[in-house]
Amino acid sequence: MGLHKILKIVALLLSVAGIIFLAMIVSKGDDAVRATGAGVDGFIYVAYIMFAMVLLFVLVFVLKGIFAGNIKKTLMTVGAFLLIVIIAYVMADGVETTMRDGEILSASGSKWVSTGLITFYILAFLAIGAMVFSGIKKVAK
Repeated sequence: MGLHKILKIVALLLSVAGIIFLAMIVSKGDDAVRATGAGVDGFIYVAYIMFAMVLLFVLVFVLKGIFAGNIKKTLMTVGAFLLIVIIAYVMADGVETTMRDGEILSASGSKWVSTGLITFYILAFLAIGAMVFSGIKKVAK
């Protein structure tokens, strides 16, 4: 039995389990579910199993692809990404901030949020630049 058939069977079983748990939640009614959370546990376990399977397959196939391909090029790409994150971290500033719900976001947390945004901006700028460069290069040919 191939991996494809096994995955189809597992997907079918998880789908049926999800439908059963959803029916249990619907049969309990909104008020009972809000008050006690009755019936939600099974539904959450199905979601956890599916999430774990997806993570496992992503890790396996990413590692398989890394070792099958040019590992030097992969490590250089990861290093370039880490360099961009480090540059963004140095550029970021962290300010203790009061949030809407009254909690306080620490200066460190604020700095990491700022780092994420700056990293996104740098990567978006590089992606747009690469598309423009590619377009100009095609027109020049």
